[in-house]
This record gives sequence, structure tokens and C-alpha cells, in this order.
Amino acid sequence: MRVMIHDETAAGRVVGALELDVAGPVRLRELIRLRVREEVARYNARPVERFHGLVRPTAAEADLNGYLMPAPARIDWEQQADAAVTAFGRNAFFVLVGDRQVEDLDEELTLDEASRVAFIRLVQLVGG
Repeated sequence: MRVMIHDETAAGRVVGALELDVAGPVRLRELIRLRVREEVARYNARPVERFHGLVRPTAAEADLNGYLMPAPARIDWEQQADAAVTAFGRNAFFVLVGDRQVEDLDEELTLDEASRVAFIRLVQLVGG
């Protein structure tokens, strides 16, 4: 089944979307890994200057419009997926399914094509 994944700001503005094939119930950890695998596969098929993904690749620098790659290069999706799971554990982003925040990586999610899934990346404040 196809599920639409949205990237949103904390204010609820959609800043990106990605459609994923999800087979049956899936744990949040696996949904994150599926999402990262898809976005890395798209990037690797057509490497460009900026990577638009959930977490920053090792060689990239963050900028306002994604992650600036020093040179187009293949990204290892498994390394990115591991980084994304770790980032979730550090509260770098959270996931909403419908109006409910999913807090446990091992929670099993029953999704359908009408499910609303949102990834909301948290931005650290600068200053003090």
C-alpha cells in the first residue's frame, strides 16, 4: 500500500512529501528506515548539489535549503537510516500519525492510504 509521508514545520506547514510503499503493520523504526532508504535512493539515482533528507550525510554541511554536498557522491542508506533512528532518540525530530505523536521506535503502526504521517524536525535555537 502507498502511504504519503509529510515533512512539516512545528507550525504545521508542509515543506516536503514522499510516497512510500508500506506492507502491512510496520514499527516506527522500520518506517523511518523505509523513508530514509527511499530518499537516499532518489538522491543516488540523480546526485545533485543538495541532499534533501531527514538527517545530514556525514560529508554534507547544513544550509537553509537542505544539506550541501561537497561533491555529488553516493550516500549509504543504511548509515543514514542508523543516523535517523539515533536522531529520533535524541529528539531531533518527532513523528505524528494522525493527531497522535508516536514516541516508541518499536510501536507497531497500522497505516492505510488515508493515514496522515508527519515528520517534524526540531531546530535548535541559537543564542543564549
